[in-house]
Amino acid sequence: QVQLVESGGGLVQFGGSLRLSCVASGIGTASIAAMAWYRQAPGKQRELVASMTFMTSSGTATYVDSVKGRFTIFRDIAERSVSLQMNSLKPEDTAVYYCNMATRFGATHWGQGTPVTVSS
Repeated sequence: QVQLVESGGGLVQFGGSLRLSCVASGIGTASIAAMAWYRQAPGKQRELVASMTFMTSSGTATYVDSVKGRFTIFRDIAERSVSLQMNSLKPEDTAVYYCNMATRFGATHWGQGTPVTVSS
């Protein structure tokens, strides 16, 4: 059974930094197409924050415009993990952050979510 375990959320002040991590288990590395971070703020729809492909040697990262230049997604293929380094955090970054994995076979898996709160 595929599981995604997130860690690293918490409370941080405006302008601070946090690093989120997500480790996948129950699936082989070669079966992973991409991993990503989504977030959902209260009363809002879940949105894609950053994604990273796993199928190429270099990997391709994408970001939502609101986090470009502040967030960086990293991958560790051997560990089947992705991390999200979040710098210059703003109150509007407050949300529950979810790890997502897409497999080569079209399946999608989600983590349980980790809350991030940025105080002003």
